[in-house]
Amino acid sequence: MSAILSTKSLAKSFGAITAAADVSVTVEEGEIVGVIGANGAGKTTFINMVTGYLTPTSGSIHFRGRDITGMPPRRVVRAGICRSFQVSQLFGELTALDNMLIALGMLREGALGWIAPLHTTRRERQAREVLARYTIEEHAAHPVATLPQGVRKLLDIAMATVSAPPLLLLDEPTSGVAIDEKFPLMDTVMGPVRASGAACLFVEHDMEIVERYAARVIAFYDGRILADGPVAEVLEDPGVRRFVIGSEIHRARAG
Repeated sequence: MSAILSTKSLAKSFGAITAAADVSVTVEEGEIVGVIGANGAGKTTFINMVTGYLTPTSGSIHFRGRDITGMPPRRVVRAGICRSFQVSQLFGELTALDNMLIALGMLREGALGWIAPLHTTRRERQAREVLARYTIEEHAAHPVATLPQGVRKLLDIAMATVSAPPLLLLDEPTSGVAIDEKFPLMDTVMGPVRASGAACLFVEHDMEIVERYAARVIAFYDGRILADGPVAEVLEDPGVRRFVIGSEIHRARAG
C-alpha cells in the first residue's frame, strides 16, 4: 500500500492557545481510520487543516505526494479530498434533490455552476442515482428542513462523494442520530466507500461505531496524538482509557 495522506509536525495556534501540536499522520490508500478524542482534543482542528478550512501555523500536509499545505478548500476538493460536517451544510429551504443537483452542478461547472441550468435530464438522473445509493431517494422531493436528522446526515455525506474522492473525511457522522439508526446509517455510508476503494477518516465519539467500522484508530488528547494503531490495541491503551473513553468500552466486534 502507498500513502494517500501524510502530515508532518502539523500545528495550529490561536494566539496563546494551541489547538494542535506535532500531529504527524500517514494514511494509506483505501484505509478506514477512526479518529477519537474528547471535545477540544484537536480532532476537528486536524480535519479542518487537512481540508483547507484552517491554515496550519506550522508543519506540512501532503496528498498523494503533493504539498497541499494552506491550500483553500475548493482546491483541496479538486485535488481529491472531500468532507462532511458535524452540522450538515445543506440548503434547508430546498429539496434533497435540489441540494444534490447543486453539488453536481458545482462539480461539473466549477465556480460558474450556479449560472448553468440546475435541472437537466442527465444531471437529475445522476442526482437520483446518488440519492438511491445512500437509500434516501424517497426523500428527493422533500425540503431538507423537514427531513429527519439521519436523512440530512446521509444527504450531506452523499453530496460530499459526488466527485468520487479518493479520500473522504467525515466529522461525527452519527452525531444527533437515534441509537437504533446509527449502525444502519454507517452501513449505508461505508458500503459505497469500501466499494469505491476510497480511504476514509471519520471522527466519532461512539466506540461501538469505531470498533465496528475502523481498522485503525487515532486518539487525540490536548491537541496531540495520544495513540495510533489497531483498534483493539488503541482502545486498551491506558492513556486512551483514562483521557478519552473511560474504563468501560463496548466490544461490538467480539459480540
